[in-house]
Amino acid sequence: MADEAAKTAEATTTNAVSGRRTEEGIVTSDVRQKTIRVEIKRLVKHPRYGKYIFRSTNLHAHDEKNEAKMGDRVEIIETRPTSKQKRWALVKIVERAAVMGHVAAAPKA
Repeated sequence: MADEAAKTAEATTTNAVSGRRTEEGIVTSDVRQKTIRVEIKRLVKHPRYGKYIFRSTNLHAHDEKNEAKMGDRVEIIETRPTSKQKRWALVKIVERAAVMGHVAAAPKA
């Protein structure tokens, strides 16, 4: 559990030069043009009971080239407001999502 908490703490970092935060999360929606919705999960200790629970935040990010797809792990950075909800921009795609239907077929017996 402590390893996961440390990994989550490392995910939110501040760029030393620009002072802008960066986050890493999973794309949950890519329906809109040049916009993605990214879910950020973090591990939080319950104040009374001490149990570690997951909390999540949905952020809207600007994706200029429409390159991020659902399920991709992406890195986003804080920017000036682009629209009513968008305050983040896509930096890079860390890991592509597995494509459904491209699993090696099992041999028939």
